[in-house]
Amino acid sequence: MSLLGIDVGTSGCKSAVFSETGQLLSLAYEEYDYLRPQPGWAELDARLVWAQIKRTIHKAATGSAPFHDPIRALCVSSLGEAVVPVNAEREILGPSLLNFDIRGDEYLADLKDNISAQRLYQINGNCIGSPYSLTKLKWLKQYQPDLYRCTTSFLHWSGLVSFLLGADPHVDFSLANRTLLFDLDQGDWSQELLAWAGLDQDKLPATIPSGQVTGAVSAAVAAELGLPAGIPIISGGHDQCCSAVGCGVIAPGRAMYGMGSFLCMTPVYSERPAASAMIERGLNTEHHVVAGQYVSFIYNQGGILVKWFRDTFARAEHEQALQTGQDIYPALFAELPEAPGRVLVLPHFAITGPPRFIQDSSGVIAGLKLATSRGDILKGIIESTSFYLRENLENLAGTGIAIDSFCAVGGGSKSAAWVQTCADILGRPFIRPKVNEAGVLGAALLAGVGSGLFPSINHGVEAMVHMDQRFDPDPRTQQIYEQRYQKYRQLYPLLADYLQDLA
Repeated sequence: MSLLGIDVGTSGCKSAVFSETGQLLSLAYEEYDYLRPQPGWAELDARLVWAQIKRTIHKAATGSAPFHDPIRALCVSSLGEAVVPVNAEREILGPSLLNFDIRGDEYLADLKDNISAQRLYQINGNCIGSPYSLTKLKWLKQYQPDLYRCTTSFLHWSGLVSFLLGADPHVDFSLANRTLLFDLDQGDWSQELLAWAGLDQDKLPATIPSGQVTGAVSAAVAAELGLPAGIPIISGGHDQCCSAVGCGVIAPGRAMYGMGSFLCMTPVYSERPAASAMIERGLNTEHHVVAGQYVSFIYNQGGILVKWFRDTFARAEHEQALQTGQDIYPALFAELPEAPGRVLVLPHFAITGPPRFIQDSSGVIAGLKLATSRGDILKGIIESTSFYLRENLENLAGTGIAIDSFCAVGGGSKSAAWVQTCADILGRPFIRPKVNEAGVLGAALLAGVGSGLFPSINHGVEAMVHMDQRFDPDPRTQQIYEQRYQKYRQLYPLLADYLQDLA
């Protein structure tokens, strides 16, 4: 029996069918852009994205038909904080505000005055900030009261897709944590945090663990998408957690290095670190989709910067490649210089990740010369994203969280040059799995666990996840990057005041 994994991201969606041994039988992908109705706003057209998700499901389902391996169950992985308003009739009522949308930032000061950082972290495992669902929901309640009133449930994308396929409204623990309204220890919505936020629990779905049956695919949807009617829908999770499962990162000591729209280091650990140590470093604590384990997300912009580079420096070539069904990225990455680059980039193109979540800044490209090529600029971009995360990796000392090695997954991991650059800058070995589409694989694996095909996630990983190539840091290149890293660390302090005024 085969398993269907669906992954909904910030800039694209995928659906894939896997055999129970982890063989990729079919894969479908569609890309979309987020909308910018006003400066600082960022949202997805939820109806349009749902139409694209359905197309990928149909393509994946029909693409796997020649293998005569019927789909047994499905599960959905998705981006984190963004929610979608729906009603009881399974209708989408409005757009989905993304985590870097500035709407709701106006409430942060008052919220901070009414709860201590220590107390919030004790309940929720997060530090207050603008990326979470809470501030967006407050904005909708104040500025779009009719939409807020008509909404039956605000669903994260994993729960939304499941709901539209036929499941009951729900959110798994990992995604519920991204609202800033979830009690990490109790595994349910926090009455204290809901009162603090001034939001209504009846607008939020039931919270459940990952890997649970939440309903079945309706006959009408099954006929439209080419799925077997009545197959179970299994609760999924935050895309970073599902990707970690999809590359076997399920126990302490290892971390996933997700190379998607955002670069994200996701270490796994069994005990909650001291709140003070985590708050100081701007780090969260979240349920893994693996019971009894926690994760943190150490992230900043990644693939979304490479996409900006593509659209800015190679738009015509990209459009031509699309017409012939080709991928422009291998050609662009072939232009990377082999040696460490001479261009430094400050990756502040949108609000940054931990530890400071800087939003009053902007991106900088420094070191440009007449001889600078676009390959030099691309090299500077991918180096800077690793420099940013290296600062965070060094900050882990004192939390009790250890990272011995990384497993690289996501679209960026297809580039051996990019993965090797990460290993050289971070000073850790990187391992690349045979299937780098870890989000859909992790979701499919959870579908297998929830439907009873595998007795546990450990058994599912053993059956479906297989490693391929190892990238060890090169000592000589590390020495060069050490010098470049120190130069990088000077860039923001030198420009911070100026960039704040510019912003």
